[in-house]
Amino acid sequence: MSFPSVEDQLDLIAKGAAEILPLEALKERISQSIASGKPMRIKAGFDPTAPDLHLGHTVLIRKLRHFQKLGHTVIFLIGDSTALIGDPTGRNVTRKPLTPEQISVNAETYKEQVFKILDPIKTEVRYNSEWLDKLSYYDLVKLLGQFTVSQMLEREEFHKRFNDEQPIGLHEMIYPIAQGYDSVALQCDVELGGTDQKFNLMRGRDLQKHFGQPQQIILMNPILEGLDGVQKMSKSLNNAIGIHEPPFEMYGKLMSISDDLMWRYWTLLTDLRQSEIAQMQADVASGALHPMQAKKNLAHSITTDFHSKAEADSAADNWAKQFQQRGVSEDVPVIKVALTEEGLTTPTEDGTTTIKIAKLLHLAGLAASTGEANRKIAENAVSINGEKFSGKTASLHQLTQSPILRLGKKSIRVEWLQ
Repeated sequence: MSFPSVEDQLDLIAKGAAEILPLEALKERISQSIASGKPMRIKAGFDPTAPDLHLGHTVLIRKLRHFQKLGHTVIFLIGDSTALIGDPTGRNVTRKPLTPEQISVNAETYKEQVFKILDPIKTEVRYNSEWLDKLSYYDLVKLLGQFTVSQMLEREEFHKRFNDEQPIGLHEMIYPIAQGYDSVALQCDVELGGTDQKFNLMRGRDLQKHFGQPQQIILMNPILEGLDGVQKMSKSLNNAIGIHEPPFEMYGKLMSISDDLMWRYWTLLTDLRQSEIAQMQADVASGALHPMQAKKNLAHSITTDFHSKAEADSAADNWAKQFQQRGVSEDVPVIKVALTEEGLTTPTEDGTTTIKIAKLLHLAGLAASTGEANRKIAENAVSINGEKFSGKTASLHQLTQSPILRLGKKSIRVEWLQ
């Protein structure tokens, strides 16, 4: 089998990557693959802990697709055995274990969802119960003997919980070792993961060395920010885009992100090469391409990936009509407002951010003062996202991530600066 050159492969593989360890080893492994005509084996593991995926989950899956497009063997690993433990990454308490029945149901929905991105014919789907469930007590003791408690306590989550005198289950310490053994069982050349997974990913290298295998290269992708552009995408934070959301909702949410976040999404959620994205940014900077059009292209591309071109076309048309019905131009001027502006926000007991509308209208240049803004609100002359507004405050989520403010005949789109 013939493969693209090392340079061409790295151009796509390294796109958006936060860290590749070690990079020189990856170049060498690609060269060996080209010389032998043998594809590399690329793995990313997913514990089926929830039934629905959002765009943040697809960053790794898309990187698998990049390797797949280059001709390499992609392994979508479902951690049905490790899910019984629960990955302690990012957790300050022990995870509540799932039942085997829950894991089985979630695993089936995962397969259905990932094949919206990966080619099902070219994807090797594996379950780590194939080898983990067959380990004897003796095998497990030998594996555990390769690591020390002090090594496990180097992990940030464990270290913090130990210092805070919070419980750490012994089964949690087995998790990174089990994940590492996955790489031995699959003889991986490259393992993908988020930057928060570094500790787990390194254990795969440790165990491969112990078993006399070439050590895998680790490719870590950044954690995708949600619609707010600050915190990681999460359904619990109400800043996520689910891959099963209807086309119009998906398109509309993507159109609500800030212009700065748009480039991050272009990099992590599309197949465009970085050189193509850089050219687009240059076109926006020169005025050859309007940032609104760049964002429309992004929303259309991602919506097409998870639905179809026809549905993305319809979503784009409906979104444009919605703006027209509001009497707002799609190319409405944009003003950036910092949430740290004095007098703009008010903290609430539940931790949400509340915005003072009169202050926002003043900062946006729609009113000469907050006093004038309050009078206009009382006169029912203010609308937000096409709806008349008569209150004094609104939550940040109510305003969406990029609200359209209108006072009289003047409209402004606000982008939040954190």
